[in-house]
Amino acid sequence: MAALIRSWRGATDLPELLRSSLDEHFPLPVPQLLKREESSDGTVKFLWEMGGTAAVESVWIPQRRRSTLCISSQEGCAYGCRFCATGTMGFLRHLTPSEIVGQVREMLLTPELGRPTNIVFMGMGEPLHNWSAVDTALTILNDPDGLGIGARHITVSTIGLVPALAKLAARPEQFGVAWSLHAAVPESRARLMPIEHKYPLRTVQRALRVFSRRITIEYVMIEGVNDDESSMEALAAIASDLKAHVNLLPLHPGGAADLNPAKARQMRAFAQALRARRVNVTVRSSRGLDINAACGQLRTTMGRTSIASKNDRSVQ
Repeated sequence: MAALIRSWRGATDLPELLRSSLDEHFPLPVPQLLKREESSDGTVKFLWEMGGTAAVESVWIPQRRRSTLCISSQEGCAYGCRFCATGTMGFLRHLTPSEIVGQVREMLLTPELGRPTNIVFMGMGEPLHNWSAVDTALTILNDPDGLGIGARHITVSTIGLVPALAKLAARPEQFGVAWSLHAAVPESRARLMPIEHKYPLRTVQRALRVFSRRITIEYVMIEGVNDDESSMEALAAIASDLKAHVNLLPLHPGGAADLNPAKARQMRAFAQALRARRVNVTVRSSRGLDINAACGQLRTTMGRTSIASKNDRSVQ
């Protein structure tokens, strides 16, 4: 991994005059920390200002033998999944490659947290909607002359934008792929995720078959919507077809008010039924719930307000 710096003045292998000139004419973009919150379970959420025009969140999730950094690729999201708080923001803008990678660099420059073992594109936004920037960011994150993070420790999550899926599949590195499925029956998926009308479930499933690496399926369990036996059978069939690992996730507050989480006992029974059909499955616990950092909870109206207030003060 190359040495990490926030400005050219830190590139001490270059002549001082050159460093000063680079800082003046080609300053390095650095996310500005607006707020840091720590959960009772050790999860840490960061609110970043990006270039004075965007605010996004990233989440640090420490575990026993590893730590995961969940990063954002967009401010807001265009796809309006009903269970997701980010979707309620609408789409505001794409992040640049430097803004995406900058979230990781700032964590690496935060010594008390340590080096993340895993990077997941599961923060704000749909990564494949911003494919050109994410494509470049993946290269920088993985390259030994960049951040040098192994491809198998980087995962891209997507609802299934088929054209960009093909481009991700064409990359030679073994990046992880997580399909945000959440409903294995087309009618249920359409109720939760408008993307079903453009890229139907079966179309995405076919696109994922070309990946040589293992697929993970993310499945938020919602009472009365996707937690019944027919949903379980459909999910088992898809997971078996893709040889995928299934993560069952509890629904978290922040999305549509008429959606309720499946009961814990139903989640356990659902998982047991999947295992009986030889599907590898994990029931995930909530992390960072008390600071709105859990899956599907990232939303930054506060961030936009903070940026506006800061800019107003700078004018006075």
